[in-house]
Parts: sequence; C-alpha cells; structure tokens
Amino acid sequence: MAERYTAAHWGVYRVLGEGENIALAPAPGDERPSLIGTGWLAAARDKGTRIARPAVRSGWLERRDRDRSGRDAFVEVSWDEALDLAAGELKRVIRAQGNRAIFGGSYGWASAGRFHHAQSQLKRFLNLIGGFVSSVDTYSYAVAEVLLPHIAGLSIRDLLDETTSWDHLEGHTELLVAFGGISGRTAQVSSSGTSNHEVEGQLVRLRRAGARIVNISPRRADVAAELGAEWIAVRPNTDAALIFGLAHTLIEEGFVDRAFLNRCTVGWPKLEAYITGASDGRPKSAAWAAEISGVEAERIRLLARDMAASRTMISLAWSLQRADHGEQPLWMGLALAAMLGELGTPGGGFGFGYGSITQVGRSLRPSSWPSLRQGRNPIAQFIPVGRIADMLLEPGGRFTYNGRNLIYPDIKLIYWAGGNPFHHHQDLNRLAQAWRRPETIIVNDIWWTATARRADIVLPVTSPLERTDIMANRFDSALVFMDKAMEPYEQARDDHDVFCGLAERFGARQAFAEGLDKEDWLRRLWSEAVVMGARSGLALPDFDAFRTVGRFDRPPTKGGAVLFRDFVRDPERTPLKTPSGRIELFSEFIAAQGLADCRGHPMWIEPAERLGAPGAKGRLHLVSGQPLTRLHSQLDNGPASRATKIAGRETVFLHPQTARRHQVADGDVVKLSNARGACLAAVVVSDDIGPDVAWMATGAWFDPQDVDGDWIDVHGNPNSLTFDKGASGLTQAPSALTTLVSVEKWTKPLPPLTIDRPPPFVEAPSAWIGSNEEWPP
Repeated sequence: MAERYTAAHWGVYRVLGEGENIALAPAPGDERPSLIGTGWLAAARDKGTRIARPAVRSGWLERRDRDRSGRDAFVEVSWDEALDLAAGELKRVIRAQGNRAIFGGSYGWASAGRFHHAQSQLKRFLNLIGGFVSSVDTYSYAVAEVLLPHIAGLSIRDLLDETTSWDHLEGHTELLVAFGGISGRTAQVSSSGTSNHEVEGQLVRLRRAGARIVNISPRRADVAAELGAEWIAVRPNTDAALIFGLAHTLIEEGFVDRAFLNRCTVGWPKLEAYITGASDGRPKSAAWAAEISGVEAERIRLLARDMAASRTMISLAWSLQRADHGEQPLWMGLALAAMLGELGTPGGGFGFGYGSITQVGRSLRPSSWPSLRQGRNPIAQFIPVGRIADMLLEPGGRFTYNGRNLIYPDIKLIYWAGGNPFHHHQDLNRLAQAWRRPETIIVNDIWWTATARRADIVLPVTSPLERTDIMANRFDSALVFMDKAMEPYEQARDDHDVFCGLAERFGARQAFAEGLDKEDWLRRLWSEAVVMGARSGLALPDFDAFRTVGRFDRPPTKGGAVLFRDFVRDPERTPLKTPSGRIELFSEFIAAQGLADCRGHPMWIEPAERLGAPGAKGRLHLVSGQPLTRLHSQLDNGPASRATKIAGRETVFLHPQTARRHQVADGDVVKLSNARGACLAAVVVSDDIGPDVAWMATGAWFDPQDVDGDWIDVHGNPNSLTFDKGASGLTQAPSALTTLVSVEKWTKPLPPLTIDRPPPFVEAPSAWIGSNEEWPP
C-alpha cells in the first residue's frame, strides 16, 4: 500500500491507519521532528474549541451592536443564512463607502498547502468584487523588508536566497557570534512547510569542525546546551549599543579593514565619526556600551579582538529588529561585518535569520513553485502590517512609511481568514478597543479563538488534516501530496468552498472557481509545477503518480550560497541594487526623510522602554518568543501545549535572583502588569535567563476577564502587555520586544479559563436585520 502523507509548517507526517484510528508519524529522514506535531491531531479533534456550525454574534444579529467583548453569545445558523448575511454586508459597505472601506486582514500560518492557502483564497475573492485595503510586510521581519533594500540592495526574498549556506560555514567559520541565538525552538517551522529539522544538527557539525559559538541573548537556551556556547546575557533591546562598543574597539585597536570599506561601502567616514564621538562628542566605546548593555567593557573588548583574529560570522536573529528602533541593530550588525572585511567569504560575514525558521541557510538552491493566483487588487491603499490598531482608531490620520506620507483609511468591514490577530498583534487591550470601530467583522476559523469570539459572522473551516493539498516549499527537498487524513469536523467547509458560495452571491462564481473543482485546481497547480521543474532540469512525475507515491524528493544540490560573494569579487561589474551600488553605511535616501527615529546611518537611539533607563528600577524586561509546543497560537488547545502550562497558565521564566527579590518560587502564579494591561503566568525559576528578564512564550489564547475590577488576561498571553508602536517612521514595524513589566505574586483564587470551551449559544431573535440584494445593483 502506498504511503499517505500530510504536511504542516512544522513538519511532514505519514498518515497511519484509517478513520477514527488514524495516527501521525514524522516522515522518515527528519533529524529532529518538531514537538508541535505531537499536539496536532488532538487539537483538530478538540470538541471544546472547534467551531461546529456557522454562527452569528447575537448582539450584532439583533441590533448591529459593536460590543465585541469576547464574552458574547452566538446564534448558530445555516450555511445559506450565514453566507447571505456575509454577502449582504459586503454589498452594503461597497455600495455605501466603496471597497476602500474593506480590510482584507488575512495574516497567519493557516496551511502549508499551495491551494488551501487562506490568504490567497480570501484575496482572490475580494479582488474579484472590487478589491480591499491590504497590509504590507510581516510581523516576522518588517524592519528588514523596508531597510535592507536601501542599505544592501536586497529584498527579503533575495536575502533568503543568498544567505551563506551551512555547508559554507562548516569548516570555514571559526567564530559564530549569534545575536539573539540560533535555536531549534524557533527553527521548528518554515513557511510553506518543511520535511526536515536540521538546524541543531548543523550547529553540532559546525561545532565539531572547530567553530566557537558565542550566544548573545537574554536566554542561554537560545543556543542548545550540547553546543557548549559561551553566553553573554545582554540586556534586551541594547544589542545596537553592544555592537557599537565592538566597533569602537575595532577602530581603537586598528582592526578595521579600511581597504574593504573603501571598495565595497559608502558612508564610512560619517559612521566612523559617530562611533568615535567626533561628530557628537560621545565615543561609543566599550565602557559606554557596558553601561547600557550590562555586558562588562573588558568582555566587549575581548570579543572584538577575537572577531578580528578569526573568520567570523555575525548572525542576527529576526527577533532583534522586532523592537523600538529595530533598524539600528540590523544596520549596525551589517556595518560591523563590513568593518571586519569578511563579507562574501565562506564562513564569514553576515547572516540574518539563521534558526529563525528552518530554511535559512539551506544549501539546496531555491526552486519556484506555483501558487493560487490572487488576481489584481484595484485598491492601492495599504497599511504596514503592524499598524492595524492605529488604522482603526485613527481613520484619516497621517503616517510616514518608507519615504511616503500616507493616510489611514476609514474601515467599515474586516474580513479575516487564516490567522489570529488577537495573538500576534501587540497591546491586545488596545486592539480590542480598536476592534469595536468597524461595523462588521467576518472571520473564517477552525477554532473558537479570541478573534473568532470577537467576530460578528463566524464561518467554520476545515483544518489541513481534513483536505487534500500540495506542499511545495522553494527551499525544501520534498514536494508532498497532502492526503486527507480525516473527515471535516461537523459542518466545517474548506475556505475555497466558503468563497465559492460568497462569489456566487456576487455573480462571480465562474470567475472565482473557473469551472474547476478542488481536484482540478490541484492538477492545474501540479501541471504548472511540472513545467517549472523542467526549466531547472527537474523531471517531476505526473499528478496521479505523485498522489500515489505521496512525495517527491529533489536531488541534493552542491555549492550553496555565499552572501555578497559576487559583489565583493567585483563591485564594479556586479554592483548591489542600492543608489551607490555599494553597501550603504550612510543612506542619502533615509537621511532625506528627516526622521528623528531613523537617521542616515546607524545610531544608538534610546528605546521607549529598557532596563537601566530612568524609571525602570524594580521592573523586568518582558521577552516574548516562539513557543516550543505550538506555532504561534496554533494548537494551543492541543495536549502538547497544555502539558507545558502550570495550573492552566502560560509559564514565565525568571532568574533565581529575580525570583528571590520578588519573593516568588517555582510554580507560583504571578501577575505581570504595566500601563497597557496585565496577565497571569506561572513561574519557572531558571539560571538560563538573564537577571531582570521575564521570558514568556507567545500564543496562549487571549482570555481577558474582570477580576475584582482589574482587567486581566488570566491565561498568559504576553501581547496583553507589549508595546504597540512603529519601530520608526521609516518602517512602522512591530516593536513587541520593547516591554517593561512589574511582577507580583498572585494570592487570590485562580479564575477559571473560558477560552477552552465554546461561547454561549442562544436562539435567533424573531427578526433579523439582513440583506439579500441583487448584485451588481
């Protein structure tokens, strides 16, 4: 019997058994299968949180209120009734305010499949009915998406394609300096799926080949203990200051490769004047950096000397730029690598995102694969992805972004599919207030997440285990036929079927589906993949053979990539796509924007909140990272995630000294709070955390409750506390890692969770406020 497979962002799995007796097993060849997958099947079957039938919020259905508290009752309705309501609201808003009043808010990691990709399905539908306001960039690396083209001439896709591969690090890298660490925890996942988890194995091989690893992070576990890495427990949000201290030492002790800087960069004299203090009277010395970063000055000097004496790879985790002024450590990290003169060399230079997801640094050369075409959006207006609360709270407000002056739209309807903004956005209490502004919110979801509970119309959709699809990651060796492992839960429908039903109500079903059923679409996508593969010399089997075998493995490729190799060899003949053709240590474009929070060259700019700053005494810096047992908030309802909680609460890691000072111990529940909100968490005491740092995983399903007059997330989502501000006027990127909190022991009875069960349901009111208008009018 042929193997059956399915896939997720956290791995490829064999489907064993049939019907109710199925099980999932990691696919052969996976070096270190993800823990996330152990909770997948149970989460998909969880009756307490799955959405069984279409539902409409009772207050909205009866009187169109906007009281989206997350505590509302719902009315279960038929699919026809739900689709009529949703289509009627879309038509009403388009007629009254136009498509510029619709926000297509799909953002998330719902499926690794090429066809059942919620964002593509939603955007294809909305584009057919006149378009929508969209978002640009990602929560993962929004700073880099805007900044890197200006300073390095690289899009984020270019960077991922050209990042120096692990095979060029092994045997060449003598010193790996990992700002933010390189962790198997974060490397469990990859957009579009992954068939192998090799990052920790790559690090082991690198170490055995003689590389020394320095982990510069508030968390020792951001590099695996087995690697014996040296740990520098830097204060969060001070990496830029530390890098300046390293750079000053290189200048002071004569270790700068000035010939490289003259040949391959522009703007060095201005940056050097800033580092030495010639331009502002304040040298960015090791002693200066020590005061800010908490790292001893002599340790900074020793590391700088070691970097100059070794083939050094400077690695920055994506997390470093998810902070106030997150442009500065990224820009200065690249500048530091340029000062060492090892860009473009095997084993040396600069890396961004090693371990942030699985695929960064793979030697397999990327291949392009087809995806569902979304069509053209007639609406040009957009917002940066992290500015959704600003958009809703300040319609007509002005903001800057990437050299442009823009205006927030006035949004009347949000349609969200495939994501959970009440997990991934910052300052969830502020978002909850903003969420009350639109007239209507429609959500496609699998589970009763915090977002689904705050929708007006909720449409239950299938999980990836309940449908067929194709996994095809540009950087993965396997193409996988994702077999349907189980029947859809209750009345759940595929997103494609939902949008077919809505398109029909707009007279656009033929244009949306093109007369194809879902298998026809998969066959079309695969036939396009066969053509694309042939262009690169890859002979893919026909669709039926592929479905029968279940997966196709690409042959390994040799050579890998070395970032900036061709440019460094001949900057004149292979210039970068920057205005100067060089790496821009000073950018005329950025300087011309006149922004106080992002100048023409890297700078130390005081973040809004940090340890060591005035007013920070007695407070902790909250660091929120990717969890070990779920993907963001996905599968928080599964047994793997629930097993890591204490008393049903998310855990917070504290250093022993910090725990003693606050008079808490292992297992105690504490309240973390600041002016933005509060949440409960259970303490884990660990000397793997820096002093005055509180480390929490993201993704506990948001469950705010009124506890004796205090509004508290009783489950432990750190985004109930995080800072919702653009990193700068250049990028407007998320700055969640700029967060100080107070901590106190919780002595009251623990409030029971409500997020682990369905919302209340009531009977439909006698009269509905509905619409069944013809379209087009």
